[in-house]
Amino acid sequence: MQYDAKTPKEYLELLDDDWRKEKLLMIRQFILENAPELEEGIQYKMLCYGSGSSKLFHLNAQKSYVSLYVGNIEKIENAKEFLTGLDYGKGCIRIKKSVDLHKSGLEDFVKKAIETWRAGGDTSC
Repeated sequence: MQYDAKTPKEYLELLDDDWRKEKLLMIRQFILENAPELEEGIQYKMLCYGSGSSKLFHLNAQKSYVSLYVGNIEKIENAKEFLTGLDYGKGCIRIKKSVDLHKSGLEDFVKKAIETWRAGGDTSC
């Protein structure tokens, strides 16, 4: 889904108050707590996190899931172990309603992606 928002605050206000917003806010918290230096903005009509023109994450509420875009998942060390049980492709992790984020390895994946990015590693497609 696309949200016509100019700022992260507007984006969050446009979301329906349902499970998708809850999951999105939790993933957003994982990102912001582990990398407070990342700038939160809007790119491609979704939330984005990065520095200047370099974006590490994009986050969006879809119809049936919340998507976290990370460039190329395979460039993150141990990604498959962190993402066990989650639905993901080359660059997108799809978080469905049934996923318990606290029991998933998603926060550890986010931490590892941030660590890779801070070290100058390439996580892009």
